[in-house]
Amino acid sequence: MTSHKLSINGAEHVVEVPSDMPLLWVLRDQLGLTGTKFGCGIGQCRVCTVHVDGVAVPSCQLPVSDAAGKALTTIEGLATDGRHPVQQAWIDEQVPQCGYCQSGQIMGAVALLAANPRPSEAEVDAAMRAYVCRCGTYNRIRRAILRASEAER
Repeated sequence: MTSHKLSINGAEHVVEVPSDMPLLWVLRDQLGLTGTKFGCGIGQCRVCTVHVDGVAVPSCQLPVSDAAGKALTTIEGLATDGRHPVQQAWIDEQVPQCGYCQSGQIMGAVALLAANPRPSEAEVDAAMRAYVCRCGTYNRIRRAILRASEAER
């Protein structure tokens, strides 16, 4: 076990875990931040996406040792009231069906809009291609991202 200092959602945490433990398990099992979900475990579905220094990263593939000293944001850290513009657009467009992938999708969308505040439909599709939704709500996801980009203007 090794001590790791993490900055998550603006709060400092110290965890005693193996250095190779994936950040996903530290968030969920050690810190109780269960908004980040487990999907495939191999970084292919992006359900477990968090922001690391503002970049969307699958947390199932990031060792906690690589996350130490970086600014980490989970779905819980987007807005204290759950009403970040992307979250609100998700509600307005009724995106979730089963809802399981939504925290990863939202984190990906927020990172996209931070990098490209006014994306085209094609740019949204390209940026979100790696995010798997088993229910197939991709059209609603696209609409929500475009709605959020309008709301942030």
